[in-house]
Amino acid sequence: MATGRTHRPATRSRGIPEATVARLPLYLRALTALSERSVPTVSSEELAAAAGVNSAKLRKDFSYLGSYGTRGVGYDVEYLVYQISRELGLTQDWPVVIVGIGNLGAALANYGGFASRGFRVAALIDADPAMAGKPVAGIPVQHSDSLEKIIEDNGVSIGVIATPAGAAQPVCDRLVAAGVTSILNFAPTVLSVPDGVDVRKVDLSIELQILAFHEQRKAGEEAAASSDGAGPVAAGRGDSAAGDKGPDGDVPAVMPA
Repeated sequence: MATGRTHRPATRSRGIPEATVARLPLYLRALTALSERSVPTVSSEELAAAAGVNSAKLRKDFSYLGSYGTRGVGYDVEYLVYQISRELGLTQDWPVVIVGIGNLGAALANYGGFASRGFRVAALIDADPAMAGKPVAGIPVQHSDSLEKIIEDNGVSIGVIATPAGAAQPVCDRLVAAGVTSILNFAPTVLSVPDGVDVRKVDLSIELQILAFHEQRKAGEEAAASSDGAGPVAAGRGDSAAGDKGPDGDVPAVMPA
């Protein structure tokens, strides 16, 4: 089986726009759900609705993959699952290390979706000596002193940082120096990395703050509607919620990574 260290996705070399790359997981999630229901084909309109995008954008995205569908039939679901999985590099084995096994790191280690999507948790690493040897999700935690050797032994090119903010940059520097070229950062801080290293940041507090903004705006609209004597408050709230939905249908799972 190919490993992440020697094989990388071809999206950039093929000139697929980053915005399209960011939507491919949305399409794959929708297609996987159709596949699990044994749906053989799907129209661009149906798939776009399931993914939360418009059909014209979907057809444009798929044109970069060389998939144009069949008029009157639509897209072959199983073929698209394979094609998008291959484009994203999910038909390969990507060993991943998670650094920082607190509550969040442990939750990530226990997430069952990694293996089915082409990712293998190769190691769990923490700086606390008391954590060393303790099993989390069936994997013994290893001390951070061994980080570089762990990366080399497992051919790791993807690292997940779930440490406190103050430890994130030093951990990032060590990951990069050891050969890691892609980092998923859950720490509430911005990381500095050299060219050639990709960082995806997931900040749950920022996402909640964005939702709080929308809730405050909706509350203001309701108050204004009530004072103007305009229709039922509940109806106004529903319309606003639909209007606030993003172009891709929901809050991104990862803030481009």
